Amino acid sequence: MEEYISFPVLFSNKNFSKLTEEACFILSKDFKNSLVFHEKDLDIAMLNKAIEELSVQYHVNNIALHKSSWSKEAEIIKEPHFCTVLQNLLLYFPACISTDESGKRLFLSDRNHHRIIIFDGDGTILDCIGSCPGFEDGEFESAKLLRPSASFYHETEDCLYIVDSENHAIRRADLDRRVLETVYPTSSIHKKSTGLWTWIRNKLGFTSDDDVKFEEHDSPSLTCPWHLIKTEDNFLIISRSFETLWVMDFELGEIKEVVKGFPNTLEFCRHFILEKVSLLKKMPDYLLQHQRDANLAREGLPYAGLISCITTFENHIIMCDIVGQGVLKLNRESGISSSFQFSNLGMLGLPYWLSFPLESFYAVATGLSVRQTDHIQQFSLLPGRVDIRLNIDIPTDTELVEPLHESCIWCQARGAATELSAVENVAGSSEKVGVAQQWYDELDNLAFWAPESELVVEDENATMDTNPEDKRMHIDCVVNTSPGTSEVIIYAALYLKLRRNHVLQDDNDQEKFAARIANILNPKENESFDGKSCTKFLLKSNRDLRDLFFIKPLHVRIKLNSQDHPKADNSKDIVLTDSSLNIDVSLN
Repeated sequence: MEEYISFPVLFSNKNFSKLTEEACFILSKDFKNSLVFHEKDLDIAMLNKAIEELSVQYHVNNIALHKSSWSKEAEIIKEPHFCTVLQNLLLYFPACISTDESGKRLFLSDRNHHRIIIFDGDGTILDCIGSCPGFEDGEFESAKLLRPSASFYHETEDCLYIVDSENHAIRRADLDRRVLETVYPTSSIHKKSTGLWTWIRNKLGFTSDDDVKFEEHDSPSLTCPWHLIKTEDNFLIISRSFETLWVMDFELGEIKEVVKGFPNTLEFCRHFILEKVSLLKKMPDYLLQHQRDANLAREGLPYAGLISCITTFENHIIMCDIVGQGVLKLNRESGISSSFQFSNLGMLGLPYWLSFPLESFYAVATGLSVRQTDHIQQFSLLPGRVDIRLNIDIPTDTELVEPLHESCIWCQARGAATELSAVENVAGSSEKVGVAQQWYDELDNLAFWAPESELVVEDENATMDTNPEDKRMHIDCVVNTSPGTSEVIIYAALYLKLRRNHVLQDDNDQEKFAARIANILNPKENESFDGKSCTKFLLKSNRDLRDLFFIKPLHVRIKLNSQDHPKADNSKDIVLTDSSLNIDVSLN
């Protein structure tokens, strides 16, 4: 619990008055004079101030643990072990959705993966905004969000406005330039140089606090915004509980009015809310009740909490399935509902929780993050070129959703080894590499630039799988070793689903399927993982779990010990050798 929960969990023998089904908050100092706030009476500002005071105290007590001269402390966001397991679902709490009807695109807030997924009406993923949790502008692959919620597509600008809920901000994604920027609050750092040196300083955490001060506004700041409604000249930004509404000037990007209280909020935007509620009432009762139970319901308007998770697209009503971790679509004519089956998963790249951004390296060194290793093997060989092939057996009762894409693979050679080729599981251009790989290649090119005539050119056929009878997956990479010790680290995200048994067609034991998925998702090092809780979580979806996509992470470390170069006959020149390694990896 202490690894993630940043607020105290108290056990008390005090008798509290009977509570209704709505949420309540207990606020106390030094465990004395506890105050109970029912949701309808809650002052968000008071609660936020109390949490900030606790956070400051926690930060002071733990500053020694995170002390580093170069780390970006604010960018390291720890997530719980249980959360890490559920992260390996394709979607993790898909909370809100919006559409671009003319461009035939949908924008899904994959909230607990801290990203916006752009896909078409067939479920083909077109793009993805956000790389990992944090607060950073930039290109889609490097920009950071923190649990985004509602969004709004502005057709004239071809921009997507996003409620970055836990950053308490409004972001704008330019879909043409593929750049994410902050609309509110504005920061002085955005007016400074955006050159390469500034980018490097920001990445390494050398930017001083004075450089990132937010500009002063007369208007109050946002606090945990959730819903977003566009009027003619303004944005209406609403908290999830509907207790606070902020009116933001669309052109100026400034908050010009704040409305407090649910009745006042409802009165302010009743037309927009009722329009979405009318869509919700067209969904089947069993689906709607399921989603309502998982959301915040208000007395008198029970479906208000769902207004940002439903939209229209062509002849369908689209709704986020928060319980089933998917996206539902209802055909208006036939009344048939189904779930999107997503494809082109390679657009999502390697998930952030599998790779190591530069600013997070120190966290591993200090023991703050540990990853399961599926396979470790050591070899002694002569220095020179080494062709490495991984032969991977996935769990026997699973199958790949689609072939492994090169963007879902990350490789690094360190020590006395240098990587020569992109990691690929199919033949193709060596320039098609994952985002994490591109990031390190760019740094390598800056530090070790060589004339083009000296570069090594790889044979494209070297990574082609020519054995059609071999049903195993293959990942190939090439490194060049020098005398000494080195290590090759390979990460990959394998998108799997349970294999259907066509012989036993009556086998529809969803509890068995849920238990099996929980077993596959459970990292071996996580002894505190509760498989029963995960199984129960999966069974809530009321869907065929054989259609559920999930990630099986792959982590392989190959340790190489290279001897001295053999001498040529003239005792002056050295002899370069070529070696091949075939490594069998089982994920069963």
